[in-house]
Amino acid sequence: MSDTLPPVLAEAAERRSRFIAENLRRIFVQIYRIVGNVDDAQDLTQETFIKALQREEQLKDPKKAAHWLSRIATNTAIDFLRRTSRAEFLDVEALVEPLASPPEESPEQVLLRSERRLFLEEGLQVLTERERLALVLRDLEGLPAAEVARRLNCSQATVRSHIANARIKFRQWLERRNR
Repeated sequence: MSDTLPPVLAEAAERRSRFIAENLRRIFVQIYRIVGNVDDAQDLTQETFIKALQREEQLKDPKKAAHWLSRIATNTAIDFLRRTSRAEFLDVEALVEPLASPPEESPEQVLLRSERRLFLEEGLQVLTERERLALVLRDLEGLPAAEVARRLNCSQATVRSHIANARIKFRQWLERRNR
């Protein structure tokens, strides 16, 4: 018996490994933004890739793989929140940025980037779960309102309302913070 895989299986394994490597960080960050907990985001990221690889035959257009995977990730995270009815927030600074800053960044730029990130995380904490989900999916992930409505199982008008409320709350939080 041979210790190597047949070429067809080896190719498929390599393609899957490359797909995971190219999308892992992005999907983790996307899920973390929704659930707000590192451990849960790690588990849900793994669950997302398992679902995607089990259903890869459903993907008709390989050019749309990233979008398809993002939909699976978002739905997995939303299902998790529905099951557990909870959301937690942690400092994401050490998770989404490399330990060392790029060599072309000055220490001042690194500090400003870090402060902006912390500022955003604090602001997101004042929102309800649905407001945060709508805002993250629409503004940070760039999904159209119709897709956000489908994922949140509500109307587009409700999505617009959640986003408008989120922006108002964020603006009010910003005004209180700057006093």
